[in-house]
Amino acid sequence: MAHTKAGGSTNLGRDSKSKRLGIKRYGGQTVQPGDIIVRQRGTKFHPGQNVRRGEDDTLYSVSNGTIAFTTKKVRSFTGKLVRRKYVNVVA
Repeated sequence: MAHTKAGGSTNLGRDSKSKRLGIKRYGGQTVQPGDIIVRQRGTKFHPGQNVRRGEDDTLYSVSNGTIAFTTKKVRSFTGKLVRRKYVNVVA
């Protein structure tokens, strides 16, 4: 009788689910308090006016208004000037 023995397991097929990161509301769009603007890992975008940062670095609005993305030169902790992207909610 022809049969195959137990083949064991494979190392494939265990990829993690995508986390759906990125910008959720773009510049010029209106937001309400609590609306998520950016989902991110780390601080690629920094919170500006009327924007707060969540525990997982998510940026969300704290007031009604329209979104404006700005860049600003800021000194880092090493004293070097770096360009940072800020997200603001303008009332």
